Amino acid sequence: MIIVFLFFIALVAFCAAILYLMNLNPGDVTIFLASDFSFNSPITFILLGSILLGILLGLGVNFFTLIGHSLTQWRRDRKEKKLQEVGAIYREGVGRLLSGDIKKAHSLLQKALDKDPVRIEAYIAMASVYFQEGRSEEGTNLLLKAKNIDPKSLEVLFKLATSYEETGNDDEAAAAYQDILNIEKDNRKALRALRELHIKHGRWPEALDLQKKVLKVGPGSNRLNEEKKKLLSLRYEVAHNSLDGDEIDQAKSTFKEIIREDAEFTPARVSLGDAYLKQNRADDAVKVWQDGYLALGKSVFLSRLEDFYLNAEDPSTLLGIYKSFLDQRDNDLILRLFYGKLCLRLEMVDEALEQLYAVESAGVETPQLHLLLAEAHRRRNRIDESVDQYKKALGVDGRLRINYVCDTCSAIAEEWKSRCGSCGSWGSFSVAGRQQILSALTTRDDARPIHHGERK
Repeated sequence: MIIVFLFFIALVAFCAAILYLMNLNPGDVTIFLASDFSFNSPITFILLGSILLGILLGLGVNFFTLIGHSLTQWRRDRKEKKLQEVGAIYREGVGRLLSGDIKKAHSLLQKALDKDPVRIEAYIAMASVYFQEGRSEEGTNLLLKAKNIDPKSLEVLFKLATSYEETGNDDEAAAAYQDILNIEKDNRKALRALRELHIKHGRWPEALDLQKKVLKVGPGSNRLNEEKKKLLSLRYEVAHNSLDGDEIDQAKSTFKEIIREDAEFTPARVSLGDAYLKQNRADDAVKVWQDGYLALGKSVFLSRLEDFYLNAEDPSTLLGIYKSFLDQRDNDLILRLFYGKLCLRLEMVDEALEQLYAVESAGVETPQLHLLLAEAHRRRNRIDESVDQYKKALGVDGRLRINYVCDTCSAIAEEWKSRCGSCGSWGSFSVAGRQQILSALTTRDDARPIHHGERK
């Protein structure tokens, strides 16, 4: 009623305004619509008509704008509703995937993809389903589709790279990591992953370049020392490869730098001696290995010295070096073991036994030691003592016990176990050598001749 009343009041006011304006403007105006067509109209009507026309045009524009806005809002609400619906299906599918219900997850995620074919995370989750179903190729193809939809998605590229690695396609994995670095050149994870692939395939210069970038972008305080050591190791590998070419001097320079930076880096000392030997500087090589052993006590230096002097048919100098070392390192059991082995090789059996007994009396129990003692006793015709040492070396006791081996991870156990503590497999332990025995049996059966009248 109020609206009707207000409309009536407005109408009365409008009519009054017409009468008032007609009274003030009594004249007419001639309006030509063509050269031969015109009409006369009061000024008041023209004025009010123009006002009404403007109002109608404004209302029309406003009406269509409102219609367009409503249509856009309807589309937006519809799209949002669809996204919420697809999101709910996707989340349920991921939940099923995480719960191990692969079949249900497959169904839900495929439904999500059918409703929204450009949803990147659905492709990634569906690819995971395929990988768990053992359908690696289909999973990879899905990830490639996701990459085509969004070529700059780091999540897709990382998933694609790791899937390639898991299926042994290292070259494709490296390309995927490179794609990530093309988008984000300082991505630490991609730098480290690509570096590890180069290390795996022995591409040392490429790995070294990437390691320098890792350190440049800042690996974090908790990883800084580890990454610096890796840089040192990669510098060593690049230099070590140079030993096979004509860059021995450059390799030597790098080895010396590494030793200055980390005196305990054993490979650099060993290879520096090898480099000197390649240049026929035997005295320098021997000095490097001697200094290396006295500094680090690593047996590789003794092996290098032994190989050099025995190949040179100069065991007496080697004996002198070992004796010199013993004067400085009387409690060095590794040195005594090598000294005893050398004495045994040179038929100095009594001296060998003295050194090897010194190692054994310190509580050392290793197959290598027992084998050396067994050989020393054999050369003295002490058959019983020799047999005892051989038994110790082989781990054979009075019961002639045979060890068990896990068929899954090759862990060794003295007694049979229902579950392997190393890999967690049940029922995987069998007697050591079982596979070889079965293989030999199969081979024998396959090779058995078929006699006349006998069916194969």
